[in-house]
Amino acid sequence: MASAAMLNAPCNIGAVKFEVKLKPSPNLFCARPSVKLNRRRVLTIRASKEGHDNGSSSGPLRKMGLSDEECEAAVVAGNVPEAPPVPPKPAAPAGTPLVSSLPINRRPRRNRRSSVARAAFQETNISPANLVYPLFIHEGEEDTPIGAMPGCYRLGWRHGLVEEVAKARDVGVNSIVLFPKVPDALKTSTGDEAYNDNGLVPRTIRLLKDKYPDLVIYTDVALDPYSSDGHDGIVREDGVIMNDETVHQLCKQAVAQARAGADVVSPSDMMDGRVGAIRAALDAEGFQHVSIMSYTAKYASSFYGPFREALDSNPRFGDKKTYQMNPANYREALVELQADESEGADILLVKPGLPYLDIIRLLRDKSPLPIAAYQVSGEYSMIKAGGVLKMIDEERVMMESLMCLRRAGADIILTYFALQAGRCMCGEKR
Repeated sequence: MASAAMLNAPCNIGAVKFEVKLKPSPNLFCARPSVKLNRRRVLTIRASKEGHDNGSSSGPLRKMGLSDEECEAAVVAGNVPEAPPVPPKPAAPAGTPLVSSLPINRRPRRNRRSSVARAAFQETNISPANLVYPLFIHEGEEDTPIGAMPGCYRLGWRHGLVEEVAKARDVGVNSIVLFPKVPDALKTSTGDEAYNDNGLVPRTIRLLKDKYPDLVIYTDVALDPYSSDGHDGIVREDGVIMNDETVHQLCKQAVAQARAGADVVSPSDMMDGRVGAIRAALDAEGFQHVSIMSYTAKYASSFYGPFREALDSNPRFGDKKTYQMNPANYREALVELQADESEGADILLVKPGLPYLDIIRLLRDKSPLPIAAYQVSGEYSMIKAGGVLKMIDEERVMMESLMCLRRAGADIILTYFALQAGRCMCGEKR
């Protein structure tokens, strides 16, 4: 008798095979349920993709052709499609103690359970737009490796530099800062080459702006690359760094860079009053649109060693402790902050970066201005060395260090990892 048997009716629709099993009903003649059925039935639908084993692809499951009303009526009548069962609770390893649940309402781990949740609740993000790429340039045509900074070069300003900028732009890094290796024959005690309109930096700016008009170019304003003494300012015969006379030279340097097309001039010298003087000099020459990124809290750090090798700009005598900040000082950064803000700085920078996260946070909390952090050469070289020695995962540590700088409050980060990190971030998105 037909009503005493289970109906097992396979149905092929396109590339999807449906097998419909219904319990017997005297009014049942097809797999399509009727809205008039009152008897409780169990509908089980299984879908299998034909051709899956032989590598062919199947499209999405096709619909059964039921209206909303028919679907709802079937469910009301007790004809509920089966869904996958509740998965079993994962077993704990043997020997796990049986304990009562802790009486706690707040369990922060709930928000960390899945990668989707972690991404949704992530408080800090980083993108290539947050990176500024420091690039060393020289007069030569060939790119010269920098021994203490693996992966970094003194780039030929007409060839290697242009190629490196193109690589950075390909991964979304469109901001650079230039540092020149100046021939010794052009270095003087007063650093006059710093404001030569046809010097290495102005020539390079004009070349890059001609090639990439939308490239954002930061420049370094300081005398040490141009000084025969290797200091950021003019050195008196008794070894004192002359403040106001140095500021006079820095103003001419900043104007020359702006005239060439620099977007942001960055006084790194730490002379008193230089931000206000440079702002006035730029405005007087019609460069009101050029920004100033002040090295607000630049410490007399031991992390700068590889950089000075790159530019051959070590001080000929003494150190820079009379104008750069004492690494032991915290509150002093507020003094520099207040001065730079009042003098017209547009961006405030902390250097070095990772060892000075507290200073980055201090400036972030005390100022509405954008904050920059410089992940300096020593920080870069330590991560590189650790990676080469297989002591750390270089890429993961690189990205973590940059994220920490962002978390501390940095809007932008000057880092020699800019190209490598940009590639990493683009790879993650793909």
